[in-house]
Amino acid sequence: MLLHRILLADDHALLLDAFSKLLEPDFTVVGKLQNGRSVLHEARKLRPDIILLDMHMPLLNGLEAGRQIKKLMPEIQLVYLTVDEDPELVNEAIQAGASGYLIKNSAASELFHALREVVQGRVYITPLLKQAMEKKFVQGTGKRLMTQKLTSRQREVLQLLGEGHSMKQIGSILHVTPRTVAFHKYRMMEDLRMKSGAELIHLAMQEGLLAK
Repeated sequence: MLLHRILLADDHALLLDAFSKLLEPDFTVVGKLQNGRSVLHEARKLRPDIILLDMHMPLLNGLEAGRQIKKLMPEIQLVYLTVDEDPELVNEAIQAGASGYLIKNSAASELFHALREVVQGRVYITPLLKQAMEKKFVQGTGKRLMTQKLTSRQREVLQLLGEGHSMKQIGSILHVTPRTVAFHKYRMMEDLRMKSGAELIHLAMQEGLLAK
């Protein structure tokens, strides 16, 4: 039987090894990656059926990586396995095209169940979060993340600024000039009505763009 091909992404190497050993009898693990930018790059090359990824990774967070992957390769199924239990973030992930969302204290049996559901074309959200998520958004108390006002490139720049990279380093990572990076920073501050770079960094931390 041809096994489904799965790409793993988490910024902790020990977890990647553990997930790989857990899944390999039932899936073909095609790669193990530790930052969102490499996920985006390798997904183009490897074309896995499923990507199991963390939400918080350096260089490019899992949510933004997932958005870009779904735009380029909508056939790839995204399943998030993360420590983040924020219902708003779950909602953003599903709206971005994710097929599954679990938290890292979920049982191994739940992970396999979620992957089977996703393979069958269904969306799976862990019951540990689903009730709170539905209550919050049905009642209309949920809010869109402020960073949703930004472009994809601006969110990339914001995360890299939050990680402490210089304008020159960010330009090198994104293959743009430092002046372009500075322009994106200026536009973000204008659009979000912020007065300092420190406020931008606080926003990146508050909305989960930075690796934990």
